[in-house]
Amino acid sequence: MASSEEEAANTFIKALFRTMGEGKIFVVGAGRSGLVAKAFAMRLLHVGFQVYVVGETVTPSMKKGDLLIAVSGSGETKFPVTAAQVAKSVGAYVVAITSYPNSSLGKLADFVVRVGGRILPDEESRDYFTRQILGIHEPLTPLGTLFELSAMIYLDALIAEIVELMGKSEEDLARRHANIE
Repeated sequence: MASSEEEAANTFIKALFRTMGEGKIFVVGAGRSGLVAKAFAMRLLHVGFQVYVVGETVTPSMKKGDLLIAVSGSGETKFPVTAAQVAKSVGAYVVAITSYPNSSLGKLADFVVRVGGRILPDEESRDYFTRQILGIHEPLTPLGTLFELSAMIYLDALIAEIVELMGKSEEDLARRHANIE
């Protein structure tokens, strides 16, 4: 029996494959999450998908049947949330990658990939000894670092699965790699 993580990955991969042919994939994120989204877009391009980064000057219009992948740890960052609202208004499918499925972005999405990681400060301030007794440990990484790293690893692992499913080789990907860098 497949795990829920496996089922989620399969659902995400199916959403990507539905764009093959005429459909386009758009990625969006802000700050470091935006960099993770751009890195994923690059790998999708290497595999052979038609992919664009929201906000770039060469990004075409989105239409029904296209896919938006929105990356936001909090699920409340305005740029990805607004992009998801626009995507929904034109009939595109929205995948949210977030730590908070019940966030604004999560509620807009057709499908949510929950990637853990502390991205918001603990609302309850407790002293050191209380935190130790309760087993609450602050991570050593600041702000959204755990989410960003986890999202990057998840998305790279997803690419590895897609490469295998498509029967691609590293040479196939290298042929689509930029050659004017």
